[in-house]
Amino acid sequence: MTQLDTAVTGQDGANRRDTAAGTWRAGIRQAIRIASRPDPWKRGPVVAALALLLGLVMLLHAQITDRGGLGSLVETFLPWFGLFIPVLLAGALWRRSVPAVAALLLPVTVWLSLFGGLLGDKSHPGSDLTVASHNVGADNPDPAGTARDLAASGADLLALEEIAPQAKPLYEKELAKVYPYHTVQGTVGLWSRLPLSDTQPVDIKMDYGPLADTKPVEVKMAYTRALRTTVATDHGPLTVYVAHLGSVRLLPRNGFWTASRDRGAQALGEAIAADPSERVVLLGDLNGTVDDRSFADITSQLHSVQDAAGDGFGFSWPTKFPVARIDQILVRGVQPESSWVLPATGSDHLPVAAGISW
Repeated sequence: MTQLDTAVTGQDGANRRDTAAGTWRAGIRQAIRIASRPDPWKRGPVVAALALLLGLVMLLHAQITDRGGLGSLVETFLPWFGLFIPVLLAGALWRRSVPAVAALLLPVTVWLSLFGGLLGDKSHPGSDLTVASHNVGADNPDPAGTARDLAASGADLLALEEIAPQAKPLYEKELAKVYPYHTVQGTVGLWSRLPLSDTQPVDIKMDYGPLADTKPVEVKMAYTRALRTTVATDHGPLTVYVAHLGSVRLLPRNGFWTASRDRGAQALGEAIAADPSERVVLLGDLNGTVDDRSFADITSQLHSVQDAAGDGFGFSWPTKFPVARIDQILVRGVQPESSWVLPATGSDHLPVAAGISW
């Protein structure tokens, strides 16, 4: 018995020594892993740098060079830069990086300061006048149907842009049932329930191309893409501009080409600045957002109804997946009450509408 007890005791001691040694080795390995693991304050430097870069781009967007239209391109899609924030947040949490999470405070703060006001509904019930604008599209397959849809919108003033010559009689016929007054200047027009007067085209410096030297009257009318008119209301005259500024293009050599649009925006801004009217409404496809620096001559005088009284961003183009609000309703001297986007028609733009009061 004594020999057996001694053997068992020796075996238990050996097992304990082996267990202790194993535990000691495991502890050393764990300590090495912990020591070699980056400190939480040192993890994710790339994610942190990207977060700071994103915040600085949004904060200093006005300082970005516009060579090749880069500045305008960034400002056109500036709200969408917010999509990078949750992506970077996921990367920061995956890396368990304290600096990256802290760095994200910059883009979050900047984005909210720029666009946070558009996240809620700022509309108010009731208005004195409803206005609407729609680029109906030169290739619209159903202009008559589009006209009927717009007539049913309840708008008191309806501006149309990109009216094709062959479609003009259809719009006039369908809209005459609701609007007794209208004017068409070139490819833009205004239909109204109220009398119009003092209508005239506005020169927004469109490029006549090879016809630039001749500029006959019919060519000028074909290239007329802006008008000014006066609407007689119970509260006095209301000056209305309808405009379709030049298109923009993404070109391999020139980048984001905006020359025609920018020239038109400057000319339109000058016309509005020279207008003594107290109450002004601008309706139209400006081919750009109000965040774009190119519209400073206009936005310094007129204010967006969507910013003042809209619900959300009010994106209007393209119809299938709207990513930008390039169809605008801008005002001065009247109170925006509401702003919304109307259902799609046969155009690649969505119609936009607003309620205004005196």
